[in-house]
Amino acid sequence: MKRLKPRSRRVLSAVTAGCVAGMLAAGVIGPARPAAATPGTVACPADLAAKATCYAGQDSHGAHYTVAIPHTWNGTLVMHAHGGPGLGDESDPQRSGDDLERWSVMVDEGYAWAGSAYRRGGYGTRMAAADTESLRRLFTERFGRPSTTLIHGQSWGGNVAAKTIEMYGGSRSPYDGALLTNGVLAGGSRGYDYRVDLRVVYQYYCQNHPRPSEPSYPLWMGLREDSAMTGAGLRARLQECTGHASQPADRTPLQQRNLDDILAVTKIPERTLESHLSFATFTFRDIVRRVGLRSPFGNQHVRYSGSHDDAALNAGVERFSADASARRDLSYDSDVTGAVSVPVLTMHAIDDPTAFVEHEAAYRDSLEGAHRDRHLVQTFTQEGEHSGLSASEYATAVSALSGWVRTGRKPTPSSVAASCPAFDSEHGTGCYFRPDHRPASYASRVAPRAGATHWPAMTRAQERRWSRLGDVGIAP
Repeated sequence: MKRLKPRSRRVLSAVTAGCVAGMLAAGVIGPARPAAATPGTVACPADLAAKATCYAGQDSHGAHYTVAIPHTWNGTLVMHAHGGPGLGDESDPQRSGDDLERWSVMVDEGYAWAGSAYRRGGYGTRMAAADTESLRRLFTERFGRPSTTLIHGQSWGGNVAAKTIEMYGGSRSPYDGALLTNGVLAGGSRGYDYRVDLRVVYQYYCQNHPRPSEPSYPLWMGLREDSAMTGAGLRARLQECTGHASQPADRTPLQQRNLDDILAVTKIPERTLESHLSFATFTFRDIVRRVGLRSPFGNQHVRYSGSHDDAALNAGVERFSADASARRDLSYDSDVTGAVSVPVLTMHAIDDPTAFVEHEAAYRDSLEGAHRDRHLVQTFTQEGEHSGLSASEYATAVSALSGWVRTGRKPTPSSVAASCPAFDSEHGTGCYFRPDHRPASYASRVAPRAGATHWPAMTRAQERRWSRLGDVGIAP
């Protein structure tokens, strides 16, 4: 695929010092706030200082955002949906600026970039999608309408971006295409089941989260409401039980066996064990709060295997069932229906230790279930990172998507891989595409729950039916 040549920068006639650019985005979830203040210019990341003008502000719902417009803009806007979620009560004023620095390759390639930090921390996929759409509208009002609008989501942001193109899709979608990288594409109601398994398997072996001397609570809560445990405290308990931070020679035999059993049963890589347990503790508590202190998770009939004594594990591990309304609320908030109407290109590291590559199988099955897989191209790279892939690959992927949108010619994994060396000659971070890779099913990595083997996890008809009930989902 030929690389797109930057077009002359359009005249930004709307950019004047005294203009009022805030607006209240129609359809954004939540109570109205005063109109947003006009975005002000801020310093760009160092590698963009001579190439772009950057802006920052807060939208009408309090979400901080950052915008960057290259001096030679090719006319395409990339909306960015960040991962996480963070757990702060307020919008993080640093988050979108940090994301711009991390994905500055987009601006370097001539694309305008806009990212929202969302109106608050904590879980809320539809809220994050609404805040992303709010910023897109603000950008259009403030800087003019782009010729093309793409959306990029990384990690949980991949779930947010996938949800955004469904919520604001249809024949008049404001989004022309989506790039989903290392995305959590199985959605919330199934995409965290392996962390549910980690939470209960860890407690079976370690018995220190909570300790017998501490108040008990059902493990689906992640952590009891009044607990003051910190990340450092959780890390200490993990070390106490498994010695994960020590060299193997410095672990006790029991620590090593505990560690071996936990990793073998859950299929979680050792290097990300702590981060997964943290999510299954603190983020689970946040999710449970947001669905009314009911359990959206279950493991009632899961058969655990791979330990030194599977019979004892299955007899002793804590069991619980999901509350139907809580699971519905989490599904409505975060599960995809597969009903996409624009080109979607995904890029996923084969050895992603956080959002396993099998999420891509779930997403493909979801689009196939909705008869929309003609809109999907999936690419895979031989990398072992979650938080960032090669800049050369990001440049390649966004160019391939942009070309697909512009010409209507659908790329292939091979054509995407073949175009990467040209970008690598500029960015020098490597090309690791594996065009022939196809991930195994999601169920091959994560034990499916009873009745939860079909995709999509939520159909478009279910979503419409639930939306009519009112008070469904997660509040912004």
